[in-house]
Amino acid sequence: MTKGTVKWFNNQKGYGFIQYGDEEDVFVHFTGIEMEGYKALDEGQTVEFEIVEGARGPQATNVVVVDAQ
Repeated sequence: MTKGTVKWFNNQKGYGFIQYGDEEDVFVHFTGIEMEGYKALDEGQTVEFEIVEGARGPQATNVVVVDAQ
């Protein structure tokens, strides 16, 4: 699993970006978030995730929040 920080996430549109490594960004869609109920992320949250090749390039999947702010 890769560890990163939520750069931003638009709750209304259901997507955003996670920053990891040497300031690289990866796309995240709400369907890739592993949690019960309403799936959303908050800016600055630490998350662990896997990177897969999506239809439009790399994207995060199996996203789990490590620290809930």
